Amino acid sequence: MAVYQEEQLREVSKQFQIYGEILHAETCKIGHINETYTATYDQGGTKVRYVHQKINRSVFHDPPAVMENIVRVTTHIRKRLVSQGEKEITRKALTVVPTRKGKPFYRDSAGEYWRTLVFVERTQTFEAVESPAQAYQAGFAFGQFQALVSDLKGERLHDTIPDFHNTRKRFNALQQAIAEDRINRAMQARSEIEFALKQEPLVDVLLNAFARGELPERITHNDTKFNNVMLDTGTGQAVCVVDLDTVMPGLALYDFGDMVRTTTSPTMEDERDLSKVQMQMPVYQELARGYLTAAGCFLTPAELALLAFSGKLITFTIGIRFLTDFLAGDTYFRVHRPNHNLDRCRTQFRLVESIAQQEEAMQAYVDHLS
Repeated sequence: MAVYQEEQLREVSKQFQIYGEILHAETCKIGHINETYTATYDQGGTKVRYVHQKINRSVFHDPPAVMENIVRVTTHIRKRLVSQGEKEITRKALTVVPTRKGKPFYRDSAGEYWRTLVFVERTQTFEAVESPAQAYQAGFAFGQFQALVSDLKGERLHDTIPDFHNTRKRFNALQQAIAEDRINRAMQARSEIEFALKQEPLVDVLLNAFARGELPERITHNDTKFNNVMLDTGTGQAVCVVDLDTVMPGLALYDFGDMVRTTTSPTMEDERDLSKVQMQMPVYQELARGYLTAAGCFLTPAELALLAFSGKLITFTIGIRFLTDFLAGDTYFRVHRPNHNLDRCRTQFRLVESIAQQEEAMQAYVDHLS
């Protein structure tokens, strides 16, 4: 870490209710949005770690609202766990460390927002699921998160990123990008565009069901990638979920759908060998079993009936976001090679096809569990 950054971090650390001397800090490479550091302190001869993060204001335009959501949710989870007689609460619920003025964030002289969390020890994360057993833990972790916040009372949480999973708006943006074709890429993506436009009947299924009152609004995580699940290094069991910036009102199906997208195929999201991209049924079954073990107690029949479909929809939604960005000139997603966003789009669309081919069996398994 550069000297300036280290000096800045030392100054930031003094603003929070941490007692002891900061020994050193290092950049944490988990996540791609916020600037994150793991800092080690000497507290009475014992080394204790905390996480300091600078919130990315270009993504989250209202950091105080983000932090208000996080504090409300983590406080409620902690109370629920205590009432259930759980042990090691600070490992199972993220702990926001307040500033010396009692606020959940510190704003520095440059206008940047910082927060501090207690580091969750003896855990590890994985970029991709390595076994059906891990898929079970992923499903259980996010299902438990939803269950723990399902009875949170009070005002509606803030929308930290409005319309984050609104597939209709994403589809409209794709149509606009196709029509404008600002950098003449539409011909190169002709087959992908044709595929995307044919899927329009999928776009409004969840939105219309919600509008009709058939699907309830929930408090959801909205970024249910497997690397946001912390697993115990000894037992391999889920300890807690992290990266709560996008916790806000949403549909439970959005969370489950993104779990299907990110856990059930053995490839990375930019795999160029599409023959490797497939929805693996054994992994899906354990993911669904873990999720329903934790969340089945509060999900409605309408939600359960659309679980398999949600995986197809969210995968399609992310695919058209990649395609839109490709057509617009790669202005949103960071790319590392020519046609990177097009490769990502193709991978998602191939997974959509694989899910569609197995959707009936996927839903039958859910029906069997519930």
